[in-house]
Amino acid sequence: MKLNKIYSSILLSTLPLTPALAAGLDRSGQSIAAFLQPGNYAEAGISVLDPKVQSNQLKVNDMAEDYYFPSAAIKVQATEHISIGLLYDQPFGAESLYPSNNLVFGANGEATQVEVETHNLSALIGYQPTENWNFYAGPVWQTVEADVSLRGQAYISPKDPTKVLSGYDIKIHEEEAFGWLAGFAYQIPEIALKTSVTYRSEIKHKAKSVETHKLMPMLNVESQLDVITPQSVNIDFQTGVAANTLAFANIRWVHWDQFAVTPKFLNAASGNNLIDYSDDQWSATVGVGRKFNNQWSGSASVGYDSGAGNPVTTLGPTEGYWSVGLGGQYSPAENYFIQAGVKYFWLGDAHAQTGGNIVGEFTDNYALGYGLKIGYRF
Repeated sequence: MKLNKIYSSILLSTLPLTPALAAGLDRSGQSIAAFLQPGNYAEAGISVLDPKVQSNQLKVNDMAEDYYFPSAAIKVQATEHISIGLLYDQPFGAESLYPSNNLVFGANGEATQVEVETHNLSALIGYQPTENWNFYAGPVWQTVEADVSLRGQAYISPKDPTKVLSGYDIKIHEEEAFGWLAGFAYQIPEIALKTSVTYRSEIKHKAKSVETHKLMPMLNVESQLDVITPQSVNIDFQTGVAANTLAFANIRWVHWDQFAVTPKFLNAASGNNLIDYSDDQWSATVGVGRKFNNQWSGSASVGYDSGAGNPVTTLGPTEGYWSVGLGGQYSPAENYFIQAGVKYFWLGDAHAQTGGNIVGEFTDNYALGYGLKIGYRF
C-alpha cells in the first residue's frame, strides 16, 4: 500500500480530537503530534469537558464543574534536517464546587471548592538525519496557581473534633518554573507509519502560599510551598492498515504516586497533605481513522485510564475511566482542515477521603468531552 506525502499527511492528522479526563490532575495528555507533522504546520484548538460526579450516599448531585482548555502549536521545517516548534497547552488542572447546602461539604452558605490551573509552553528542536528518524528535545516553561476552600463536616476529624479544617482556605500564587522534554520518532510516510516516544521531566515549583481560616480570624500563614508536577512518558503509534485506513494507539504513564501538596498550617493542624495520590497513572487509547474522500475523514477510538489510587481526595473523587470517542475532519483544500470530536467517559467509582478518613463513595459518574481544531499547512 503506497501513499503519496499529501495523502499520508491528511491521514496522519485524522486523530481523535477530544479532551482527556485522566487520573490525578492530568488534563491535556501533553501530545506533541503537531511537532511531528510533515513540512510547516500550525494548529489551534479548544476542548470542553462536562463531567457529572455524584454521591447518593452523601446527597451530592454533582460536584464537578465544566471546564475548557485551549491548545496551539506551530512547527517549521527550517532546513532539510532541522525542525523547530512551539506547543502550548494546559496539562494539569481541576475545577470542583460542592453544593453549599450540603452539610458534609458546605457551611454557613459556603462550599468546598477547588480551582487548579497550569499553563505549558514547550519549545522543541528536532534533528532528522534521514527521512525516517527524528530526534527532538527542548525546554518547557510552566506556571501553576490554585485556590482551595474546605467547608463542612467532612473536614472535622471524627477521631479528634478539635481538628477542624472546615473554614480553611489556601491561595497558591502563580509561579513559573522550567523543565524539559526529549524523545525520538520513526516514520515511513509511504505507509502512514509513525511511532514516537516522548519523556517529560518533573517540574519543581516553589510557590508563595497564603493559608487562612474562617474560625481563626487572625490566622494568615504565608510560606513557600513545594509543588512538583510529575514526570511522564507518552508512546504513540500509527500505521496504515488498508486502503484509506489507519490504526493508532497511545500509551501514557504519569508518575503520580509520590505527588503531594503539603501546606504548612494544614499539615501542622492535621498531619495530612492537601492533595496526594497513591498510584501511578497508566492510560491507553486505540482506534482507527478512515479517509472517505478528498474532503472528509473520520476516526473512532476507545480509551482506558487506571486512575491514581483509591481512596482519593474529595477534591476529585473518581478513579480512572473507560471511554469511546468519535472524530470527524473536513479538508476544504489540501493545506488546511477543520476537525471536531466527541467522547463519552464512564468514570470509575471511588471512595473519597480527608485526613485518612473515608467520607463516602461516589458512584455512577460520567462525562462528555467535545473538541474543535483547525490545522494549516504552509
